[in-house]
Amino acid sequence: MSVEIRRGTARFVEREPGRLSHHGFSFGPHLDPERLSFGPMVCHDDHVLGRGTGFEEHPHEGLEIVTWVVSGAVVHRDGTGAEEVLAAGDCGVLSAGAGVRHAEIAGPDGPARFVQVWLRPDDPGLAPSYARSTVAAEPGDGRVRVVGDDGPLSVGVAGAALDVVRLGAGETVALPAAPRVHAFLTTGALVRSSLAEPLAAGDAMCVTDGASYELTAGVPTEILVWSFL
Repeated sequence: MSVEIRRGTARFVEREPGRLSHHGFSFGPHLDPERLSFGPMVCHDDHVLGRGTGFEEHPHEGLEIVTWVVSGAVVHRDGTGAEEVLAAGDCGVLSAGAGVRHAEIAGPDGPARFVQVWLRPDDPGLAPSYARSTVAAEPGDGRVRVVGDDGPLSVGVAGAALDVVRLGAGETVALPAAPRVHAFLTTGALVRSSLAEPLAAGDAMCVTDGASYELTAGVPTEILVWSFL
């Protein structure tokens, strides 16, 4: 068994006016040699933005940027001409490619929370692009594919996939059997299992032994599951 539990309380915390960010990996001035990446995943951020605040226009290149909105609404604008309002349950993928500028601002109706993942692409020099999708996942649906084969969205990383799972209290889901699996609880909690003490919102599991493990919700729970072949 090779399962690492990364507690939400151990993440790097960044506070700015109107913004609270939790970084799952080394980011900016926060350096931990043990938390640099997980396969192609080089950034896992959990942001809460106050109304009308966020990240003004800034550049990126050589990244696949995947945004999942947990609550509220996020206004996305970028240099490809895309301008979208992402609500809870919406996912956006910005392929920064050779270079693009973008901005992410919470909508005017209240605070917003979103989880953002950066992946290193197989070919970082492609033209930038943007796509989005709304995901209808309900308790009982199991893992619902968002990004990757058979999903509505794609990234420039072969074998990368994102599933969203919504569980009712007492419901169980099996993680995919892949060389690398990253499961992050956005909301809710899991009951104690052979893997660990109970997991709560903000906690993550990193699995590297290729086995499939079952997770059981103690309360209504949402999990974002990345797998990498």
